[in-house]
Amino acid sequence: MKIFNKENIYKADKITIKNQNIESEVLMERAAIQIFGWLKTQLQENFPTIHLFCGIGNNGGDGLALARLLLNDGYEVEVYVVNFSDKRSDDFLLNLARLKENKLWPEFIGENSDLPQLPEGDIVIDAIFGIGLNRSAAGWIKELIQHINTSKTYVIAVDVPSGLYLDKAPDDKEAIVKANTTITFQFPKLVFFLPETAEFAGNVEIVDLGLDREFINTTTSEAFLISRNDAQRLYKPRAKFAHKGDFGHCLIVGGSYGKIGSVVLATKAALRAGAGKVTSLVPECGYDILQSTVPEAMVITAFNDNFLIPTEINFKPQSSVFGIGAGKGKKTAKFLEQLLTDAHSPLLIDADGINILAEHTDLLELLPEKSILTPHPGELKRLLGDWKDDFEKLNKAKDFSKKYKVVLVIKGAFSITIADDNLYINTTGNPGMATAGSGDVLSGIISSLVAQGYDATIAAVFGVYLHGKAGDYAAQENGFEFVIAEDIVNNLGNAYKSLFQQHPEN
Repeated sequence: MKIFNKENIYKADKITIKNQNIESEVLMERAAIQIFGWLKTQLQENFPTIHLFCGIGNNGGDGLALARLLLNDGYEVEVYVVNFSDKRSDDFLLNLARLKENKLWPEFIGENSDLPQLPEGDIVIDAIFGIGLNRSAAGWIKELIQHINTSKTYVIAVDVPSGLYLDKAPDDKEAIVKANTTITFQFPKLVFFLPETAEFAGNVEIVDLGLDREFINTTTSEAFLISRNDAQRLYKPRAKFAHKGDFGHCLIVGGSYGKIGSVVLATKAALRAGAGKVTSLVPECGYDILQSTVPEAMVITAFNDNFLIPTEINFKPQSSVFGIGAGKGKKTAKFLEQLLTDAHSPLLIDADGINILAEHTDLLELLPEKSILTPHPGELKRLLGDWKDDFEKLNKAKDFSKKYKVVLVIKGAFSITIADDNLYINTTGNPGMATAGSGDVLSGIISSLVAQGYDATIAAVFGVYLHGKAGDYAAQENGFEFVIAEDIVNNLGNAYKSLFQQHPEN
């Protein structure tokens, strides 16, 4: 699903109005109907008081149209117009008039107004500011936003939480509505998935306004939200007469004394994700462990008891992983240099492999094209340097990806895969996956997909999705705290099956 920037969202509205020969108020009515339908489904037989805070632009017009629909269906509504300017949009005025025709006169809130009471258990609809906001709220409007945030109501934002910018980091987080749910129109917004801003959006629901399909399909986007439908299209089915040679040979290089478990997890994940053959290369201290815990894998050893040293590899794998549990010793760094120099296929570099690259930046020039790096935030900072906010971080990551022609997977609650200028945001996963070894499993999955012939970018995007989905199944029965990395491996089959289930379990 495409994530459009602010300019293209405005264009989509304008082209829809032109091509469908409608007035802009029709889109506003569609928006209100969609939110109304969602609310009715959620509330069912419950009838709390609904407090609607409406600005004086089109976002406020959406709120007024919603208030009319709720009123006519018997809900108790309180409507407040946040009167922050003398300027009013035409569609706001139209919906204000329609609301008054239904015998509901809103309360206008200004600088000297008392803040309305918001009893616990009621619902607040935030329709104060929309996507066009370019400066933070201040003064009495900020106080109103803080009043909403400190209330014990359930807060629903219309399209975007008021005070949140679409295209830059917040300059005052105290002046942003913190929604429990954001019902956004047609397109997800990038800020809903970034660490600094996702907390304001809460649960995100995307509703269809019927915007012009041709414009949506033909307009390019630099960011995409990966849903089940997207992941399903990435899957490559297997032929009936295929054999293990058709699905590639994956090499997992890593481990050191006390850290062989990381290689075990990555090796199991690579096999469970579908690689035809997997070989693990570990220090000699890991030989017995790998042979006994993963009998399906082949094992070779570096001629050192406790850590990796340069070792001859007498076969050409279709993909390789380096770095998990490896440490950063001089000989281990030298081994990475050897792998990069001799590489015949993309490498996936994780953990200590990334840390070695950060300390030996000359090795970056040796990265094979379409190699994949999977840093967590700390490793990413060592690689890119500091950043002032998430937007600068993404720009730095894009520049790095283009300069070295690699794919970056920035791990997090919404893991983001970066290839050139494109961002692919994952939708699966849960807090239970914040556990030791989870990243090692991801490395094995992605490298397995590369070995099977998936393009590096697709392998990263699809692998992150499958990893998160397996984690969701792992947490489903016993909760987040119960999940360990091996549970993610063991649920990869469920993740694959869910792509084609008519009604997936989660």
